[in-house]
Amino acid sequence: MFRYRDKALAERIIREIKDFDRHFTFMHVCGTHQDTLVRHGLDSLFKEANVEIRQGPGCPVCVTTQKEIEEAMALAKAGKTVVSYGDMMRVPGNTGTLNDIKSKGGDVRIVYSAEDAVAIARKTGKDTVFLGVGFETTAPGTAAILLDNPPENLSVLSFHRFTPPALKAIIDMGEVKLDGLIEPGHVSTIVGVKAWEFLTKDYGISQVVAGFEPIDLLMATYMLARQVVRGEPKIENEYSRLVKYEGNIRAQSALREVFRTVDVSWRGFPTLPDSGMELKKEFDGHNARLLFEDVLEPVWKTEFRDPPGCRCGDVLRGVIDSTECPLFGKACIPSNPIGPCMVSTEGSCNIMYRYGRKGVGP
Repeated sequence: MFRYRDKALAERIIREIKDFDRHFTFMHVCGTHQDTLVRHGLDSLFKEANVEIRQGPGCPVCVTTQKEIEEAMALAKAGKTVVSYGDMMRVPGNTGTLNDIKSKGGDVRIVYSAEDAVAIARKTGKDTVFLGVGFETTAPGTAAILLDNPPENLSVLSFHRFTPPALKAIIDMGEVKLDGLIEPGHVSTIVGVKAWEFLTKDYGISQVVAGFEPIDLLMATYMLARQVVRGEPKIENEYSRLVKYEGNIRAQSALREVFRTVDVSWRGFPTLPDSGMELKKEFDGHNARLLFEDVLEPVWKTEFRDPPGCRCGDVLRGVIDSTECPLFGKACIPSNPIGPCMVSTEGSCNIMYRYGRKGVGP
């Protein structure tokens, strides 16, 4: 049931979409959008209007690979102080979780910002490794601490990624026929509307940058549907109250100063060109992969697979919904997550479970 204070306006927008009298398949790439979609019952409303909205790779923790998780665990096992945002603590690698290592005496700590990692490094004097997880939204915070004379004992293990290459990959792979994309508001505050223009230019796909209130998603969906019906694909900005065409120039500058682009794998995806952020040579003294190569090399030489039966990768590509995974709501639940999509609060499986769509799977 829809739970939004402006029900009349919502119903009017849904009527307008219904009047187009056709089926639409859209994709968003943001965990907060998925939360809004399911928590407020918008997914049910959209189905009534013949609109299907799939979640793409919009959860940073979810797209982090098994190998990267094992890198973090190897450093913790080697006695380094590993600091991370909370969701990473419970993501299963092939040999356990960071929480498991912490329970056995490892120095693994939760932080709420990159600045917290700096404070821990200064206070302890120990080798402290910050796990740089996230897209263009959180990466500027990592860049900022590296540009501000960080302590010598602080290093970064970068899992940061650029979002646009993943959307290009989804279109190129062609597994899901999409009529349009709902672009993430948080990321777009950094990269701007301009970052998405190439997708319309190269692929002729409709796009709308959207905010996170229910009315934002409703309006973005209507705007996409209108583009499709008119045959006028373009990039529109529904979230103009915060997102500008050029984005946050200062944050973009910090990213360019600190990171270089590298090819990197995403969970559920092949290696995506220029989609990863690795520290530039000027920051070699704070690059955990260089400083602790001896610890990490065995991880790099090991082949890792996703947990048997887990279809998190398919969920992240929009190929299936969470409830279509055979483990969802059975072996895989928030208290016993098999894959990261059930761990992270931005993961589709976690969101679907929390808001009552516990399902039984196929």
